[in-house]
Formats: sequence, structure tokens, C-alpha cells
Amino acid sequence: MKLIINIPAYNEAEVIGETIKGLPRSFDGVDEVLVQVVDDGSHDGTADVARAAGADIIVSHTTNRRLGAVFNTAVETALAHGADIMVNIDADGQFDAGEIPKLLAPILDGRADMTIGERFADGVAHNIPFLKRHLNRLGAKVVGWFLNVDIHDLTCGFRAHNRETLLRLNPIVGFTYTQEAIIDAIGKKLKLQWVPITVHYFDNRTSRVVHGIWHFVNNSARIIVKAVRDVRPLKFFGIPGIGLILLSLAEFAYFLSLYLPHLAITPYRNHLLLAIVLFLIGLQFIVFALIADMIKANRKLVESMMYQERCKYYKK
Repeated sequence: MKLIINIPAYNEAEVIGETIKGLPRSFDGVDEVLVQVVDDGSHDGTADVARAAGADIIVSHTTNRRLGAVFNTAVETALAHGADIMVNIDADGQFDAGEIPKLLAPILDGRADMTIGERFADGVAHNIPFLKRHLNRLGAKVVGWFLNVDIHDLTCGFRAHNRETLLRLNPIVGFTYTQEAIIDAIGKKLKLQWVPITVHYFDNRTSRVVHGIWHFVNNSARIIVKAVRDVRPLKFFGIPGIGLILLSLAEFAYFLSLYLPHLAITPYRNHLLLAIVLFLIGLQFIVFALIADMIKANRKLVESMMYQERCKYYKK
């Protein structure tokens, strides 16, 4: 059983050395532990510091490609090195590396394919900004409701994946990967489990990913909408479509209640026109739902072929 602990890094030369040195190098049920660093175009010598601190695998992007591309690189590199499990942990030391066994246990026991750190329940999130805490919890509830899954934390980067998950995930490359990977895993019927963890947000530390709360909200909203659209297209387009059609029928019924006593259309034609417009828009949403569901079926076939090719390419 080979475990690779992956650290995404961008200009983290000041802290990554201590983070690597603080990582445990042995775990129950694991035969080999390697530390992997994906340097996303740093210009402060992050890769050199990581190498000196004992990182076993270092991959460097020539330019800053953002966290989504870093995750894809990490997955491909981990598979190429024969990983059975990949743990992802931040470079800045905000997560406690001593809690890695908590993430590994459900995977080693076969109870989960992917485990995600949960910061907002039994876990302790020190110094987390008020807006970040509540927007994260709101996003998790909304997406969980839409996908019919109880999601406890949608954006925590401290997580573990078994080999099957690494082979199956195909998150869209964006400014991050955290939301898409969870939604993608749910769509592929992988077993997810959230594990309470401790996290410490450092005072006066600037995020390498989020350039302001509204930047985070805007990007996250777009990513979540696209991901949910691809996983649940019938629900995504069908619910608004059915809602608009029902609203049009209610408006038409109201028109009839005004029309029948006098048999005069002209005074109430706006109600009739509104009912027709709502019905046509709702019908269009239903058509979108059916087309999107067919696209989803084709996508599943393509991803199935990609999975088979990956299994052959990364055969251990």
C-alpha cells in the first residue's frame, strides 16, 4: 500500500520546508509514504526548499496555472508513481498533519473512496473569517440539497483519495478544484465521507487562491452551477421548466376567470400573453433538460472509455 502526500504550492518558500518536515512518514496499514510537491510556477525558490526539506517527488509548472490545474497534475503524477492513496494537504501548515490517519482510516477500512476534512461541525476552524465560514456552509447546503447528498464541507482542501477515485475523477480545470471534485465524485457514485478536523487560519496571511471574498463567491458560484448542471441536468433545467409551466397554467386560469363572465379578450389579453410566454419558456427549459440529459449520457460513455484507458496506462 503506497501513500503519496501531495502539497500544492505557489510561492511558499517561507513555510513549505517546515510543513514537509512535519509530515509523518509511517502510518498503520501503509507500506510506503512519499511526499509530492506540485510547484505552480513559483518564483521564490519553493521547489528548491521543498527538495532540501525531503520531498520525494517535485513537479514544477512553468507558469501559474491555478489550483485546478495543479490538482490534475498531482493526480496524474501520483498515479504514475503507483499511488494507492493520495492525501492532499496545504503547504502553509494550516492543517494538522497529525490528523492524516483520520482521513486514511475510512479508506483503508473500505468505508469510503474519498474523505474530506470537515471544518464547521466537530472540527475547529480557528480565526476563519465570518463571511467565509457562513458562505461555505450555505454553498454546501445548497449543493447538497440539489444533489440529494448531505455535504458537510464543500471547499476544504485537506482530503484523501483512493486509487479508484484518482482514476475516475475528471474535474473541470478552473481557479480551484475543491467543489468540482466533490460534485464529480457524487455524480460517479463514489463513497464520500467527511471527517472532523482542526484548522488554523493565520492572521494577516494573504490567500494564494482567493483575491477577496466576492472574487471567491463569483468564481465558486460559476463552478458550482456548471458542475451541478453536468451531474443533474434533468433537475437543473427541469425544475425551472416545470415551475414556469405551472405558473403559466395558473396565469391562464386567472385569465379565464376574467374572460368567461364577459367573453371579452381585449381587456385581459396581457394575462393571456403572459401565460403563453411563460408556457413557451418553460417548454424550452424542458427541451434543454432532455438535450442536456442526452449529452450527459454521451459524457458518461466518454468518461468510461477514459477510465479504461487510464487503468491500462497506469497499470501497477
